[in-house]
Amino acid sequence: MVFRILLTRRWVVLTLVFLAVIPAMIWLGQWQYHRYQQTNRNNAMINANLAAAAVPMEQLSQPGATIPLSEMYRTVTARGHFDPAHQFVVRHRTDASGDNIGFYLVTPLIQDDGKAVLVNRGWISPGNTMGAQFPAVPSTPTGEVTVSGRLRPDETTALTGIRNPGGMPDRQFMLINSGEQAKHLSEPLLAGYLELTGSSPSLSSSGQAEQVPNPNDNQSDSMAVVGKGVHLPYAIQWWVFAALIPVAWWFLLRRDARLAARKA
Repeated sequence: MVFRILLTRRWVVLTLVFLAVIPAMIWLGQWQYHRYQQTNRNNAMINANLAAAAVPMEQLSQPGATIPLSEMYRTVTARGHFDPAHQFVVRHRTDASGDNIGFYLVTPLIQDDGKAVLVNRGWISPGNTMGAQFPAVPSTPTGEVTVSGRLRPDETTALTGIRNPGGMPDRQFMLINSGEQAKHLSEPLLAGYLELTGSSPSLSSSGQAEQVPNPNDNQSDSMAVVGKGVHLPYAIQWWVFAALIPVAWWFLLRRDARLAARKA
């Protein structure tokens, strides 16, 4: 009886579909597991870089260079004076909560050796700014200042997924990119940028923007368990599904066999 059922058109097709789905689910589980491993490696690199001792930015960056992703989030320092004449804002950026869209305020810092560093001072509210208007920004500190922060590579469309159509209003950009900003500065500009976390002397309240959060901020305990992502649960889910398919196939076969026996 069971053998005759398996030879029916319905069960031949059903069995072939089940046999095709099982390796597909196993592959999807492996893909998610590899993403889980990659996430953990990236997290370990980020944590190591955040914990590393601060170094001058010029030790890791030079004009026209490319910041390796392996150096991202290293703590770097720079000393000099801000150049408010060439500061700009970056559009469509969210605050620490992720709920409000505004701008990043980026001000070049001219170092004592004549090289410039882009300093992302943080998030500012758009206020009543309309599209083409430059927003109200915090005051720019004067005099010598030593800034410290996280080293970030130049933003590109490939790296961030943010389109850069060009034709933006004056001093407004979509990306923080030293190659793009070097065209507007007479000083040599170090690659990448510094994401501000502190300064000496400290910036006054009127000169502060909302600092960009640490990449490890706002992560729940459950996210940490799986490597700040859901890849491991998804991998297990796909493998469980693959294991359940033969069980489902057997139960369906038994059901059809019982129904056929009752009709006989």
